[in-house]
Amino acid sequence: MKDSNKTVHLLDEKGITRAITRIAHEILEKNKGPQDIVIIGIKTRGIPLAKRLASKINEFENFEIPVGELDITLYRDDLTKEQIDPVIHGSNVDHDINNKIVILVDDVLYTGRTARAALDALVDIGRPSIIQLAVLVDRGHRELPIRADYVGKNAPTAKNEIVRVKLQETDGDNLVIIETT
Repeated sequence: MKDSNKTVHLLDEKGITRAITRIAHEILEKNKGPQDIVIIGIKTRGIPLAKRLASKINEFENFEIPVGELDITLYRDDLTKEQIDPVIHGSNVDHDINNKIVILVDDVLYTGRTARAALDALVDIGRPSIIQLAVLVDRGHRELPIRADYVGKNAPTAKNEIVRVKLQETDGDNLVIIETT
């Protein structure tokens, strides 16, 4: 019997760093500087990506961007299918987001359902003037009319493929792979 599993390396550590650097520059350019920006990472891998983006912006502008953490567990529309007893870690958004430019950060944009849940969670916290979405990988297959404002890498995929993002902070490595099941 032939093993049909296949792995394709999409980004290595340097590729991830280049993507984050480019996204940081694009954020600064689009928003005419770092003022009034708050970056919020969607749990789990969006948080270290958000911190890396804020660090890059600080490197370029010598300006500390507030970073928050958003747990969307209770806002997911697939909660009953995924887990009967969800693990809630809670959000940690210590900075006022009212009338701010909020950059939501996630690792992979797929159907758009995670982004929709994040928008719902975010408006329960405050009323930003603008919400923008930054993702490391956009793999297509949207089920909702959602698009990212900032994309590290577009990677058209088949539905039987899985995009895995591994970050040093959560997984002990920095790479993005596509696995075919």
